[in-house]
Amino acid sequence: GCARDWDGLTCWPRATFGEVVKIPCPRIFEEFTIEGFLQRNCTQEEYWSEPFPPYTIACGFDEVSSKGPEDQKSYYSAFWRVYTAGYAASVTSLITALIVFAAFRKFHCTRNYIHMHLFVSFILRAVAVFTKDAVLFADETMDHCLMSTVACKAAVAFFQFSILANFFWLLIEGIYLQTLLLLTFVSNKKFVWWFIFTGWGAPTAVMFAWVLTRIHQQNTGCWDDDENGVVLWIIKGPILLTVLINFIIFINVIRILVHKLKSQEGGGSHSSHFVRLAKSTLLLIPLFGVHYIVFAFFPENTGLEARLYIELGLGSFQGFVVALLYCFSNAEVQTELKKQLCKWQHQEYLTFTHKHGALSRETSPVNYVTQMSLLDRISPKRRSSVLQDGVTTV
Repeated sequence: GCARDWDGLTCWPRATFGEVVKIPCPRIFEEFTIEGFLQRNCTQEEYWSEPFPPYTIACGFDEVSSKGPEDQKSYYSAFWRVYTAGYAASVTSLITALIVFAAFRKFHCTRNYIHMHLFVSFILRAVAVFTKDAVLFADETMDHCLMSTVACKAAVAFFQFSILANFFWLLIEGIYLQTLLLLTFVSNKKFVWWFIFTGWGAPTAVMFAWVLTRIHQQNTGCWDDDENGVVLWIIKGPILLTVLINFIIFINVIRILVHKLKSQEGGGSHSSHFVRLAKSTLLLIPLFGVHYIVFAFFPENTGLEARLYIELGLGSFQGFVVALLYCFSNAEVQTELKKQLCKWQHQEYLTFTHKHGALSRETSPVNYVTQMSLLDRISPKRRSSVLQDGVTTV
């Protein structure tokens, strides 16, 4: 028969002569589910046939169906470059935003604490992606059919946890915003601890259940293969639930904003209200992760190439956009940073002036004359010469 084979994208299991093996499309990108199946035949010469239909057709990439195997790998690597750049930009901006919020006491409040936890979840998500890529795909010659180490399983588990934590903190951002809009008084300390417990505790519990189920029911490969129904929905169920709840909260928040804009006294023109509403909506989309449910309604076979680029761009750059909107574009943050910059410039100016003044006094001609006069007063030789001059004169 035919031995196990890794073709660079998919692991094909061992097969007997004449057997046709059918497997689903590879899950190269964990966040996307492209329905489709591939088949290979174990030929009479005990060699695997080429996949049919080709990857480009079976997995939905009709736009590039004319590409060969090497071009297909280049095509997939283009997506890798997109999300790598996005996650790198997100990590850099999010770490900077965390430092800004932590360094200034003025920003220590419940709203920013929740923002900071969301930033950490985005950072974990990016680090998990880099870790998974480094462990699973750094060595192109590695046979993924035989790979089943503790390190690769831990990398995949960490990746799944970071995805869950990120979606739960997006949900908490939505819940907190709606709470502020609906309640006049909010007990900050009470809510913040519940939010922290939910944001990190719920993903931990889900991951614990997923790992145990994986170990006892499907402990194969690096845990990145296709999962059966129970294992799949342990992860997918909570994610879809958070996305659905956040979308409902998003619609409700927009409804509240429309009502508040309409009820404002002396309210101005309708166009100004529309502009403010549009701006608020655009600000809320990355915070709530609304684009996830928008793309969920897209047909799987419509514009998949463009759809993947858009989803990868929005997904990997989402952390960068969130840091930009809720830290660097915030008027309070900009004002505080300007104050701190002016303070540093003033301190540098005073230090420079002090050093320059001390140096000027040391090298000043006046200071030199003063030093000479002091030397004359204390020098014994100078005193004796003065006395001798006085005697001679007499």
